[in-house]
This record gives sequence, C-alpha cells and structure tokens, in this order.
Amino acid sequence: MEGLHLTADCFDCEAELDLFVAQDSLRKCIIDATLAAGLTIVGEKFHPFSHPDGSPAGVTGALLLAESHVAIHTWPERRAVTLDVYVCNFSHDNDGKARQIVDTLVAAFRPRAVSRQELRRGQPAGQLAFEALSKDSYSATRIERVVARHQSTMQEIEIAETADFGKIMRIDGAMMTSEKDEFFYHECLVHPAAIAHPEPRTALIIGGGDGGSTEELLKHSSISSITLCEIDADVVRLARQHLTKIHRGALDDPKIQHRHEDGFAFIQHTKEQFDLILLDLTDPVTPNGSSLAASCMSEVFFAACARQLTAQGMLVLHLGSPYYHAERFASTLARLKAAFPTVRPYTVYIPLYGALWGMAIASKQIDAAAISASTVNLRIEHRRLPLLKYYNAEVHQALFALPNYVKDLLPPT
Repeated sequence: MEGLHLTADCFDCEAELDLFVAQDSLRKCIIDATLAAGLTIVGEKFHPFSHPDGSPAGVTGALLLAESHVAIHTWPERRAVTLDVYVCNFSHDNDGKARQIVDTLVAAFRPRAVSRQELRRGQPAGQLAFEALSKDSYSATRIERVVARHQSTMQEIEIAETADFGKIMRIDGAMMTSEKDEFFYHECLVHPAAIAHPEPRTALIIGGGDGGSTEELLKHSSISSITLCEIDADVVRLARQHLTKIHRGALDDPKIQHRHEDGFAFIQHTKEQFDLILLDLTDPVTPNGSSLAASCMSEVFFAACARQLTAQGMLVLHLGSPYYHAERFASTLARLKAAFPTVRPYTVYIPLYGALWGMAIASKQIDAAAISASTVNLRIEHRRLPLLKYYNAEVHQALFALPNYVKDLLPPT
C-alpha cells in the first residue's frame, strides 16, 4: 500500500545516557512523539539488552500503529541510535506526521551527525493518485509512470505521467498542475486582472515555480519585468526539466528575475512597486495540516502587498473550493476586504483538482468585474494576445457571476 518509509541513523548523540539505557525513559519519549504527531498506537514492545557483565547495552522498542509502525534501537557504547518510521497513506496523507516523529526523536538524542533516508513505497504503475478535497472526500487519477520524485529541504516533489492529464506535478502528495488542464487555472489566474489593468508593466509572482503563470503573463506585450519568488529552487529545476509544455521556456526568459526566498519576507523588505502581484501558491491549509503558503494568507501579508502595488495595481490569488473549503474561502475574502477597497471573487472549474475553484482580484482602484466585453476585446487585440484556450471577453464577464451559495460566503458590504 502506498506509504512513506523514513529512517535516520544518529551518531555521536549528546542526550543523557538514561535515554539510551532506561526502557521507561525511551518508551515515554517515543510514545509522546507519536501521540503529538497525531498517529494511533495499537500495540507496543520494548526490550532492554545487557552485556555479559550486566551493564546495560541498549534498548530496542517498537510501536505498532494503526498507520504502520515506529521502531528504535539504541547503542549507548557508541552513542548511536537508529530510527525507523513507516506510515500508510491509503486514506489519509500521513507524511507530515511521520516526518514530525523523526524530527522530534532526532532532536531528543541531539546527534552531531545524522544520515536520513526516505523511500516512497507501494506506488506501482496503475496506482491511483488521490487529491484530498477534504478529510472525507477525494478525487483521483491513475498514474502510469513516476518520472521523477525528489525530497527537497522543504517538501516532496513528484512528476508523473497520467493518461488524462499528461505529466502532473504533485507537492507533498497534493496536485499542483498538469500539462493538459493547466490553462484552466493559469489563464484564469492571470488574464482577468492583466486585461483589467490598462498597461501592466511589472509583476511579482509568489510561488508559481512550474512557470505556467509566468508564461501567461509574458503574452502581454507591455510586461517589462517579472519577479518570480519561488521559495523552493528544486520546484523550478524539476519544472525546467519535465514541464516544458507548461512553461514553454518562460522560466528562462530574460524578463524574469528569480528569487528563491520566502514570499512573506520578500514582500516585507522589497522597495519595488508592482502593477500585478500573483499568489500562485500551494494550498495554505491541507486536510492534514499547514503548508509553506500559510503565512501568505494573513491580513498582515495582504496589507504589505497593498503597499507594494502601484495605484492601479491588483493582487490575484486562489481561494480554494467554495464548497469543500467554505470557511477558508470566506475568511480569506474577509482578510482581503480589510486590506483593499475592492475585492472581486470569481470561480472556475479545475479538472485536476476535481472541484469548482475560487479566485479573487483585490485592488485599490480598478474593479475588474466592471470591465466591459468590448474593452476586453480591444485590449486583447491591442496587445496581440494569441488565441487562448479558456479566457475570452465573454468568459471574463461570466467568471464573476457567482452562485447564491458562493454569494453567501462573501463578507458584508
């Protein structure tokens, strides 16, 4: 069954000797770490060893989990420890919980050197890749072949081949983008705001390491520079190598300035002003915990973005699904409303995500929803935009037409 297997070999540990030789101390440490991570203990076995002279020789311990197991062995004479954690991900993504256990135990033993390994197990050709919409609902597509899998310092990045979507990118098990349906997301994230702006010149993209939003922005001839602030350089590296049908070389365009740093920190210290800021991020909250994007959804962050926008500038972001993520959808709009006088949510169905998805444009002056179809057509013609696969003048108007259940999530006016 699909899961994650983690091992850690710890050397020259500086923890107290009691943690190496006292069964009760070691047991408490492991049980506390496992429960704190949110996994379920269903059984346990600990066994202390002794040298021929009766002196302690270490402890082997194992926890049987509903999700699989945690195992440990200590060598007090070597000041060494081996850790082994495996979690099954059949119904829930337990990767983060497994990593938390290993991190906690490594920190408890305070090694001077650690060798860590990760092995993704149980995902042969034909395995279903699940997209968690909530803790109880999933969409899925079948993986034909895993092209690349890489554990960066921050997250696991996977590129895989599928029949319906071509190559897909997943980060920590969550769907990010695909070759065949990326235009649903990227065209609708970029063009409604870019067309509403009379002449966008400078743009900041936070996230967007696959290059899809960059490629769409470069279709506007007035764009002179794009700062791409993707915290994880390995996302960009793998996209360059495997996702050329999505970015079409845009990641290496001379107009692009790459910054591999935290988006929250960047917006706090930059002196630059931007006509457009796009938050092309992972979900800020997944069904199993927070992601790297969480800090970029705060009221403080939105206020900082407002300061760095030009007078006619606009902030664009996705809100998640108004059906599956209704609370996040509503609360994000409320935080945007506190930072911007005009906030216009809109929706688009994303096949890869398996749901109707929410986006929003926040601005100081321009109301993107009020731009007429004739103005949209004139700007498309003036900018010589190529024929797009999703966005056009009629779609621009339709995006902002909200169902009543979505209207019910809007902040009071």
